[in-house]
Amino acid sequence: MKKLALILGLLTASQVSALEIPGGDYQGREDVAAFVQRMAAETDYSEDELVQLFSQVEKQEHLFAKLDKPAEKELDWYQYRRIFIKDKRVDLGVKFWRENREMLTQVSEKTGVPPEIIVAIIGVETFYGIYKGKDPVFDSLVTLAFDYPRRASFFTRELEQFLLLAREQGFDARSLRGSYAGAMGMPQFISSSYRNYAIDFDQDGKTDLFDSIADITGSVANYFVKHGWQRDGRVARPLEAVENNSIDSIEPGVKPEHKWADLKRSGLTSDFTIGEETPVALVKLQQRDHPEYWAGFQNFYVITRYNRSELYAMAVYQLAKLISHQFKKTA
Repeated sequence: MKKLALILGLLTASQVSALEIPGGDYQGREDVAAFVQRMAAETDYSEDELVQLFSQVEKQEHLFAKLDKPAEKELDWYQYRRIFIKDKRVDLGVKFWRENREMLTQVSEKTGVPPEIIVAIIGVETFYGIYKGKDPVFDSLVTLAFDYPRRASFFTRELEQFLLLAREQGFDARSLRGSYAGAMGMPQFISSSYRNYAIDFDQDGKTDLFDSIADITGSVANYFVKHGWQRDGRVARPLEAVENNSIDSIEPGVKPEHKWADLKRSGLTSDFTIGEETPVALVKLQQRDHPEYWAGFQNFYVITRYNRSELYAMAVYQLAKLISHQFKKTA
């Protein structure tokens, strides 16, 4: 039995070594050759197709610095907020809503996700489609899968998902451009999210997150629904701290794991009515010279499933509120 296993192992090794990536920045890489063979064995890609793709890859080394220092981890709230809460982003959000009012209404009525939340996501992600990203998605994912050890497992899975997505949607894998982390289209879905949550809302036979407003808005809303969005649910409410409080005894975060009664006992108050047993998160944001506290509800947590940061979720929420206010005032 051991002899058979040894023979099989030697055969496998010889098969891997027999396959070569003949060009590009990953020429001669045995780990890439092994990936190609596995994908060819498990999918309907042929080895020749994959070898041709991988032989044209240019390593995107500039991505490493961006991934090592994301804004959500490098900035405090007062710095982060300035990036997204600007008059121009609000004005363009109102314009986007007006131009797509009928579609946004349909999506919102079907899913329960308010139009302003959908608009704000698109505004934060790509400035309403103006900045969709310029990095080659395939080359970026190959680079991060094979030369960024800290998150190699994640990006290897995303590379697999991207290849499957390209096949399913008929994309030219080498022509797609996106973010430095491989996110694509107006709502910036990574490949696994595209495959799992993007929907053909206009029912034209394809799921287009680049140009179809119906598919784009419907897919953002569907992402939220699949992650537990509550129709007519609250997102967040501002809190005030009394003197001699014990707030430090409450763990801040984004998941609503506390009861409002617990936050009240710690010395937090709200101008809004919140039931004593209501599940809430204590969201703590750093202003320039003091902390700012919010009660985060289930829908706040859902926004963080799009980007796992309380800064991101609060920027989306506050931008949505400003867009909604301006939209209704000028309607």
